[in-house]
Amino acid sequence: MLHVKKLRLTIRDTDRVLLRDVSFALQKENKTAIIGEEGNGKSTLLRVLHDAEAAGAFVKIEGTIHKGGLTTGYLPQQIPDAMLNRTTESLLLSNPADFDYAYYYRLLEEMDLPEDRIGPILLRVLSGGEKIKVLLLSELLKEPSVLLLDEPTNDLDIDSIAWLEQFLLQLDLPLLFVSHDEMLLETVANSVMHIEQTMRRKEPRFTFSGLSYKEYAADRLHRMEKQTQIADKEEEILEQKLARYRKIRDRVDHEQRVVSRKNPGGGRLLKKKMHTVQAMGRRFEKEKESLTPRPDYEDSILIRFGEPVQVPAGKQLLDLTVAPLMAGGRILSSFVHLNIRGPEKIGIIGKNGCGKTTLLRAVVKELESGSLPFGYMPQDYTDRMDGEQTAVDFLLHASPAADLTRVRTWLGSLKFSAEEMLAPIRFLSGGQRAKLYFAEMALNQAEILVLDEPTRNLSPLSGPEVREALAGYTGCIIAVSHDRKFLSSVCETLYQLDAKGLVRI
Repeated sequence: MLHVKKLRLTIRDTDRVLLRDVSFALQKENKTAIIGEEGNGKSTLLRVLHDAEAAGAFVKIEGTIHKGGLTTGYLPQQIPDAMLNRTTESLLLSNPADFDYAYYYRLLEEMDLPEDRIGPILLRVLSGGEKIKVLLLSELLKEPSVLLLDEPTNDLDIDSIAWLEQFLLQLDLPLLFVSHDEMLLETVANSVMHIEQTMRRKEPRFTFSGLSYKEYAADRLHRMEKQTQIADKEEEILEQKLARYRKIRDRVDHEQRVVSRKNPGGGRLLKKKMHTVQAMGRRFEKEKESLTPRPDYEDSILIRFGEPVQVPAGKQLLDLTVAPLMAGGRILSSFVHLNIRGPEKIGIIGKNGCGKTTLLRAVVKELESGSLPFGYMPQDYTDRMDGEQTAVDFLLHASPAADLTRVRTWLGSLKFSAEEMLAPIRFLSGGQRAKLYFAEMALNQAEILVLDEPTRNLSPLSGPEVREALAGYTGCIIAVSHDRKFLSSVCETLYQLDAKGLVRI
C-alpha cells in the first residue's frame, strides 16, 4: 500500500518545518484520521500525498513517498472556482466511451443523489451536501486505490454529515481524512495520525496510532496524566533532598565562619566536609537533569471566563426582526424573528448557504446599537483581527477597561509565552487566536457570546474543554454550529433557519 518514510516538509517562503521524520504505511483496512490544530500541516500532507509535483511549488519535500502504482482520489478543503464553474455532467461524463454506467448508477443509488442533479447544472448552485456527493462520485468513478479527504464536513448540514459518516464507514477503500468533527472521527476512524507543534510551536511532532480515535484520545490523556504524576513525584522527592542538602550546607558554612577563627584544625575538617557537601549538591544537579520530563504535548485550548456574569432570567437581551434576511441582493429567508430573555444558550442550524452567518451579523449589528456587553467570534478569525497586531495589542484595543498588566496576566494564564504575547497574530495557531477571542469576551465581562462555528478551526482534542467551558458560562450564547457534540452539550434551545424563517425545534 502507500508507504512514507522519513518525510520532511518545509514551507519554502518561510523555511518553517511543518513535518519532520514522518514514517507510516497505510494498509487496505485503514480509515485513518489526521488530527491537529489549524496550521500544523494536515492539508499540506494530503496535497503532497496526492500530487507531490504540484505541492512542491510551495513546500520543500524530503524523504520517500512510495505509491507502487497506486492512484489517489482527492477532495480539497476549498473547492477551486474553476471546478465550481463546471457543470456536473462535465465533471462526471467527460469520457463516455470508457464510462462504467453500471458502477455510476450503483453509486448514484448509494449516495441517494437524484439523477436530475447531473446535467447542465453548475456545481456552485448545488447545496453543500450535493456538492460533496458529486465530487465524491467524480473521484470514485476514477476507481482510486486510496481516498484522501480534507475537511469533507466543512460546508455540510447535520443531515449531510450523518449521511457522509455512514458512507465512509461502509466504503471499501483505504481512507485518509482530515476532520474536526468528533462524532465523525469516533464513528469512522480506526487509526490516527496526530500532527502537533510542541515547544511553543517550534518543534513538529508526528504520531501514528493503530487505535480508534476515541481510544487514542483516552490513551493520550492517560499517558499525559501518568507522566505528569511521575514528574510531580520525582520533583517532590528531589526537592526534599535539596532542602536537606541546603540545610546541611548552611550549617557547615555557619560552622566554618564561627569555628575557623578559634580552631584552625577544626576549620580544615569543616572545609573538607564542605567539599563533600558541595559534591552532594553537584550530584543533585545531575539528578535534576535525569528527571522524567513533564509531557510536552501541544496544549488543548484553555478557556477561562473569570467571575461569572449575572444575567437575570427575565432580562430582555435581544428582540430582532429581519424581514427579509438578505445577502448580495438575494433573499435568504423571508421573515426572521429572534427574541431572547435571560441566559439562554441557543444553537442555530440550517443548510449551507441558508443565511446563518448573515443572521449572526444582523444580531451583532443589533447588539452594537445597545449597551449590553457582548463578544463575537466570527467563523473566519481574520474578519476582526489585524494579522500584524500582537496578542497584547489586540486585547488592549478590544478591551478598553483592561490595562497592560491585566492583559499580560490573563494571557499568561492561557499559557501564552512572553514571546507569543508580542508576536504578530498571523504567526499564532488557530487555537491561540480562538483563545484571544474568548479572552476578549472574559475581560469585557460579556453577557452575550455570539459564536459562528466556534469549534471549526480547533483540534478535536480541544472539543471537551471548549464544551465544558461554554456549558458552564453563566451568560447567554447564540451560536451557529454543525458540531453535533457542541449542540447537544452546550445549547439548551435549537432553531432551524430556512427560506421561510427561524423555527424552534
